[in-house]
Amino acid sequence: MPWVPELFTAPALQQLLDKRRRDELLAVPYLDGFLAGETDALVESFAGEPMVHDPVRGRVKGVPAFRAFATEMHDWLLRRNVSVEDVDHVVLARRGFEEVVLHLDGETGRVALPFAAVADRRADGRIDEVRVYHSNRPLRGRHASRPPLLQPDAELRAPDVVAEHQRCLAAGDLDAVVAAFEPDGSVREPADATVHRGRDGLRALYARMFSHGGGVVQRPCAIVGDEGVWALEYNVVRWGREQLLPQAAVAVYVEGQGGRLSAVRVYDDVEPPFAHAAGG
Repeated sequence: MPWVPELFTAPALQQLLDKRRRDELLAVPYLDGFLAGETDALVESFAGEPMVHDPVRGRVKGVPAFRAFATEMHDWLLRRNVSVEDVDHVVLARRGFEEVVLHLDGETGRVALPFAAVADRRADGRIDEVRVYHSNRPLRGRHASRPPLLQPDAELRAPDVVAEHQRCLAAGDLDAVVAAFEPDGSVREPADATVHRGRDGLRALYARMFSHGGGVVQRPCAIVGDEGVWALEYNVVRWGREQLLPQAAVAVYVEGQGGRLSAVRVYDDVEPPFAHAAGG
């Protein structure tokens, strides 16, 4: 997801097929679309006015703004010598998401940037809007608070394995949140792609997260996924004792064969309150 393959020229589409070693594409991946340099195909992939929510450039709305954004993205990807490591994707009739890790030239060398995009689609495959999530810290050396992109949905019903993790996280229940994972389960952090794995790694991670006086409260907004992989968009509203201005985030949850979580991959730019206490 999210771009409509049929809108690209035959040479550009063949190049994408060759790159991914496929005979067909249900959708052209987000960053591949910008790298192709075919802005008309991107514009026409939207059902109406283009709309992208980007962590660096903010809301990009309308054809002129989007065309400028597409040019910036194309140039930025080339200038930073970006290579894309695919992680996972889900393409459904009305919604989809993809997640990758970007490897790019930073100020002092190569850096890894976990990157996710969620799209709302029409029945014909055209896009209503795209919401992009990543941390700014690998790019700018600091976090950037991000306002909500969606409103909480009190009626949203997440799969049990996701809802249980959310409950344990909000309660700050260390034993329960670790028990929500498979024995070799993992959590990947958004700012530097650090992976915490296994009971000991997860316990150390969540003990640190809960050290500021309690759990992390997230208000779910939307969810998309199937067959044991889901992307949950939410707003972070509290961390321990600290009430936060709501901040947009998404996490991808993967269910293991044992019915518990095998992986959680987070994409946000929320700065932990204990970072200030530690001088960071």
